[in-house]
This record gives sequence, C-alpha cells and structure tokens, in this order.
Amino acid sequence: MRCLPLSFLATALTLLLAQSNWPQLNYAVDPNWPRLPAGWTFEETPGVAVDSREHVFVFHRGPHSIVEFDPAGNHVRSWGDGVFVRPHGLKFDNEGNLWAADDQGHLVVKMDSSGRVRMVLGRKNTKGETNDTFNRPTDIAFAPNGDFYVSDGYGNSRVVKFSKDGRFLNTWGKKGAAEGEFNLPHAVAVDKRGRVYVGDRENHRMQIFDANGKFLAQWKHVGSPWGVVITPDEFIYMCDGHNNRILKLNLNGDVLGVLGAHGKLPGQLDYSHHLAVGPSRSIYVAEIKNWRVQKFAPK
Repeated sequence: MRCLPLSFLATALTLLLAQSNWPQLNYAVDPNWPRLPAGWTFEETPGVAVDSREHVFVFHRGPHSIVEFDPAGNHVRSWGDGVFVRPHGLKFDNEGNLWAADDQGHLVVKMDSSGRVRMVLGRKNTKGETNDTFNRPTDIAFAPNGDFYVSDGYGNSRVVKFSKDGRFLNTWGKKGAAEGEFNLPHAVAVDKRGRVYVGDRENHRMQIFDANGKFLAQWKHVGSPWGVVITPDEFIYMCDGHNNRILKLNLNGDVLGVLGAHGKLPGQLDYSHHLAVGPSRSIYVAEIKNWRVQKFAPK
C-alpha cells in the first residue's frame, strides 16, 4: 500500500479545518420558484442571468432554450429554438445586452433586450483556435470599458479578449497546470479594476490576471470553479461544481460563506454549473443533473 507524503496530508488537513470554519450563508431556497407553463420542463440547465429588474433568464438544453421569468417566477417569454447547439454560459453586459456561449456550436452571441441577435463571434459548427474561431467556449465577462473576455474552453485552453465592437485584441493560455495555463477554463469574471478571474475547473483553482493576461495570483483553496460572478459591491460568488456548493469570497480570496450540499431535494445541488445574483441579493443557481434553476433568497 502506497503511503501519502506527510506534506500532502498536512495540506489536506489544513484545508479541511479551514473549510469546517467557513460560515453558512443565511439563505433559504424557494421550492416553488419558478413557475413554468403547463407541459414545459427544463432539461440540463447550464446557465442563468439576471437583469436590473430582477428578471431571470434561464439557458437550458431543451425546447425554448432561453426562458425569461419575472421576479415572482412567472413566465414572461422564451426564444432561441434552433439557434443554439448546446447552451452553456449566459451573462448580461454593463449595457443590458444578453450574451450566450454555445459550446458545441462554437459561438458567442450578443442579443439585445428583445432577444434580437446583435453580434456573433465564431462560426457555427466550426471549431478552431484563430482570432475569429473558438473550440467549445464556456463563458463571457465584461471589463468596465466594454472590452470583453471569452473563456475558450473545452477544446481550447485559453482566454480571448475582444474590444467592445468585437475586434480581437489578445489571447493567452494553453493546456497545462503551470501558472497561466488551464485545464478547462470554465468561467470568467472581471472586477472594477479590470482584473480577470478565470475558473480553471479541472486544475481546481481560480487564476487572476491583469487586463492583458499577465498572471497575478491563484487560489487553490476554493474547490473547482464552474461558475463565477462578481457583484457591483465586489463580492465573488462561485459554483464549486465538483463539491456541489456555492461560495462567497472577497477579492482577496477569503471565503466569507458557503451554501448548499449534494442532493436532489430543494436547497441541495447536483452539478451546480453557473449562477447569478440579483439586485435583491437572491442567488440563482443553474444545475446540470437536476434539470433546474433554484432561487436562494436572503433570510
């Protein structure tokens, strides 16, 4: 029987003790949210986004791929049938446009508030690693000046930076575990200072870069970042998908609270994939295996 090194055991014990001291976030799940039209159901649900009105947009892998709900969870409208091959990430930019990452379609699509397509990056069903192609992109994030970043993703192992008007600016990263390398860059977010936070999913770490891709730091104590958002008051909310929990962090990487546990019941999680935080501070979590989005409201 192979014995583990003492240094490894000490590190694991330190992490376990640290996690046992993380406080629980004071939230309660709303088991009746949302209300779908009769006969409708979500399928695998990878993405969710919230606008300034707290209308919630759910991105899933069945019919009616983008579904909008009002704050009470009532159905408003839906669209997207035939547009997306395999829905993945969904986010609003700073001007209220909705952006979708289609990982098997190899596309990133910008839509206005009515759902009309306003910009397309990549070529549908055409994978690549050029300035205008992706290989299974996963997420989008927006800098204060309107530049945006795409984590690209399952096939490639890089982050791609574009100007507000969709012009290629820069790219960085390759497959690996060294600083600045990725093993499935699955989520991306930007703070007010322009620092870029990349969820390096299978390396079980968050990496932080400056606006041009210079490595700044990494956090290896936060689990596996599947979904990452930064709120206007600059707290980080993160889906730790492998551990089926939600973490709240500050910009130093300190864990301020944790929510959720593995399971199928309301309030439990199974492959928590992406998340969004609304103006009410409610947390909306999209799950792959449970085919749903859950609303956790502050108590």
